[in-house]
Amino acid sequence: MSGGAQLFRAALFHTSANPFREHGALQIHGDGGLLVRDGRIVASGSFDDVRRVDAGAAVVDWRDGIVLPGFVDAHVHYPQLRIIGRLGRSLLDWLEHTALPEEAAMADVAYATDTARRFVGALAAHGTTTALVFGSHFVPATASLFDAAAARGVRIVSGLAVSDRFLPATLLQTVDRAYRESTDLIRRFHRRGRLLYAVTPRFALSTTEAMLEMCQALTREHEDLRVQSHINEHQDEIKKVAAQFPWAQDYLDIYERYGLIGARTVLAHNVHTTDSELERLAATGTSIAHCPSSNAALGSGIFPFGRHVNANVRVALGTDVGGGTGLGMMKEGLQAHLMQRVAADGVVLDAARMLYLSTLAGAEALGLAEEIGSLCPGKAADFVYLRPPAGSVLETVLQHASDAEESIAALFTLGGAESVREVRVEGLVVYQG
Repeated sequence: MSGGAQLFRAALFHTSANPFREHGALQIHGDGGLLVRDGRIVASGSFDDVRRVDAGAAVVDWRDGIVLPGFVDAHVHYPQLRIIGRLGRSLLDWLEHTALPEEAAMADVAYATDTARRFVGALAAHGTTTALVFGSHFVPATASLFDAAAARGVRIVSGLAVSDRFLPATLLQTVDRAYRESTDLIRRFHRRGRLLYAVTPRFALSTTEAMLEMCQALTREHEDLRVQSHINEHQDEIKKVAAQFPWAQDYLDIYERYGLIGARTVLAHNVHTTDSELERLAATGTSIAHCPSSNAALGSGIFPFGRHVNANVRVALGTDVGGGTGLGMMKEGLQAHLMQRVAADGVVLDAARMLYLSTLAGAEALGLAEEIGSLCPGKAADFVYLRPPAGSVLETVLQHASDAEESIAALFTLGGAESVREVRVEGLVVYQG
C-alpha cells in the first residue's frame, strides 16, 4: 500500500558523495522519481524504477522543472538582513559603521521578531532548508529566530552571540550572564523539533579568554552542541587578534586551546590561513564556511580553495548576508566559481562541485549528512523544486542544454528566488512561489 506516499516526477540532480574526492558523485536522473512517505525519502532514481517500488503512490508531475536537495547555508547572520548592499567598506570599518549599529537595534524585541520572521521566510524563498545562523547578542531576539524557524518548519542551528570586549557596550555581556543566558536558550531550544543550538563566540577579537572558557564549559555540559565563529577573514582583523592573544601561534590556536574546534565546529572565512592551521583543521575535522560574496564585497581576499582541498579540510558555502549580496545559495555557488577562476591557484568548481558545496557539504559540516544534503533513500525529504519563469533567459538556456551538467551550471549562473516554486522539509511545504 502507498500509505499516503507521494511520487515526485522531475529531473533529479544531487551529489551522493564529495566530488572533490570521488568520481561519479553527481547523480543524474533526467526523468526522475522521488518517492516520499512520512517525511522520508523511500526511493529515488529513474521514474520507472521508483514507480515499481510503490505503484499506488500519488504522482506529483513536475516534469517541467528540476528537483535538488534543499540548500544548506553554513554561515549567515540573521540580524544583518536589513543592511544588505552597504558596499565599499572593509571588514572592521563595515562592522563599526554598518553591522554593529544594526545588531544593536535587535534590543527592540518587536523589531527583532519582525526581522526573524522575514529572515526565515527569505531563506525558504531561496530554497534554503537548513542554515547555521549567528543569532543576536540579545536573548529575546535569538529566541525570536528559533520561534520563527519552528513556525516556518525550516532547520536552524543557531545560538546567542557572545562577546565581552571590542564591540559597543550595548552588545557586550559579562561571562556569568552569557553563561546563564546561553544555558537557558539551550534548555528551551536545543533539539526542539528541527532546531539545534550552536555555541557562538562572535570572533576571537571580541571574546576574552574567560568568555572562551565559558564557551568550552557549555560544550562540555550539554550533548551534541555545535560551535560557530570566524577565523582569518581580513588581514587587519588578524593583526588585532594577534595583539590580543600574544601567546597564540596563530588564530586557530585560540579556539584550539579552549576545545572549540572539531567535527561539530564551523569557522567562517579562513581567507588568510597558514599551512599549520590547515593541517590542524583537517586533523580535527573542523569545517570552514566559505563566503565568497562577502569576501569580495568587504575586500577580504580570495579564498585559497586549492590549499583547503589539498589539505583535506572540509569546506561548505555560506551567504554571510549583510557583508554579502543576499541569501541565494545558487548565487553564492556562482560567486565561488568566479573567484576561483581569477585566483592564482584556483580550483575549477564544476556543476557537481557547486551543487555539493551548496547542499551535502553543508550537511557534513553540521554533522547532519545522515539526515539531509542529498536525495538518497532514508534521508529526510528536504528538497526544492525549481522552474524558471516562462520566457526567461534561464528557461531558454535550460531548453538548449545538452546535458545535466550544463543545466546545473545554468541554474547556478541564472537562477534565483524567482525560479523557486516549492520547498519542502521532511515532506512538508515550507514555501510555495
